[in-house]
Amino acid sequence: MIPRYTLPELGRIWSDENKYRQWLRVEIAASETLAALGEVPAEAAQSLRRYADFDAARIAAIEAEVRHDIIAFTTAVAEKMAAAGQAEHSRWLHFGLTSNDVVDTAQALLIQQASAPIAAKLGGLRQALRDRAHEFKDTVIVGRTHGVHAEPTTFGLKLANWYSEVDRHVERFDAAREQMRVGKISGAVGTLAHISPQAEERICAKLGLAAAAVSSQVIQRDRHAHYVAALANIAATLEKIAVEVRHLQRTEVREAQEYFSKSQKGSSAMPHKKNPIVSEQITGLARVVRGNAVAAFENVALWHERDISHSSVERIVLADSTTLVDYLLAKTTDLVRKLLVYPERMKKNLESNGGLVYSGQLLLELSAKGVLRETAYGWVQRNALKAWEDDDNFRALVEQDADIQGVLSAQDYDRAFSLKRQLRNVDYIFGRVFGRE
Repeated sequence: MIPRYTLPELGRIWSDENKYRQWLRVEIAASETLAALGEVPAEAAQSLRRYADFDAARIAAIEAEVRHDIIAFTTAVAEKMAAAGQAEHSRWLHFGLTSNDVVDTAQALLIQQASAPIAAKLGGLRQALRDRAHEFKDTVIVGRTHGVHAEPTTFGLKLANWYSEVDRHVERFDAAREQMRVGKISGAVGTLAHISPQAEERICAKLGLAAAAVSSQVIQRDRHAHYVAALANIAATLEKIAVEVRHLQRTEVREAQEYFSKSQKGSSAMPHKKNPIVSEQITGLARVVRGNAVAAFENVALWHERDISHSSVERIVLADSTTLVDYLLAKTTDLVRKLLVYPERMKKNLESNGGLVYSGQLLLELSAKGVLRETAYGWVQRNALKAWEDDDNFRALVEQDADIQGVLSAQDYDRAFSLKRQLRNVDYIFGRVFGRE
């Protein structure tokens, strides 16, 4: 079930009531444009603007009988016109149009509506990541590859990486929703047999859309696949953030954790538990969005100029994907802003390996002194493995190694094991990510 607080916005957008309202917008825009071109009586267009309306329950009742949604819609609107004494003018409703002229064009309007809160929340997450990246720019943490300690980094760099990724999503999502800002009034097979190209362009412009340069009976579904894929890509990044938080919150790590209120409970059986439930929810729901992307790509290949195999799919994946991503963005932004970070634990974990994280720099120091790389690698590795297996101090071991002692001075050791040296370019990287502030 979609959490309640998102429903007033996204739930309203994807409601039957709003869908029919957008259908009516398209119908009236078409009537008024055709009236301006002298193809529909002006008084009929004025009457439709004033009196055309519908009752969603009545549309559902008619559709149950006729098994065609647009016919049910136009019939219900015609009934409203007749009740207002405008039956004569109702015959100009849907003049020159086919069903998907209305459905696909209105769907473009719905997607633009649904995209607005998503774009706003993307911007909010980007700002949250920016703020916290600067907060922890110099907070040292051990970097991990394959889940194993690698070299030092900072928690701010981790956040900056996420910021940069979300920044790319802003650009990609803007492009994807712009590609969806198209309508079509080109008729049953896209030939503009009953509506002129000029009328199509004017109708679409009236609705804030561009006219698709070419279409069949439908707008081509590569656009929709690209749009849902952009949503899935956003969800993948949100999962990436959530998975990292889940790892950092593990008992053995405890470098960061989700906010946990005083009244919150983690387990019915174990009072000590603080579980990363928000991050786990984000992880799980991101999978649903990615699955929807597969369905959207399956919709690209339709029979000839159109079949309806895509229609039932889109009733699910467009509403669900936009609503889920809207929700996931809100949850992830809250997760980032309230994230509890433990710098002392980060420092403790970094130092727990006795300097193993400096093995790479030590290798470079030996190579720079003239030792063959393979020889130097062997010297460093034998001490690293002993430190690992015996839980010993790596620096102490290498300082006692006769081969290494014969090459490096005390100053060289300090240089190889310098945290400041390892992180000397953090400011420069921040400048590349955020600009020179």
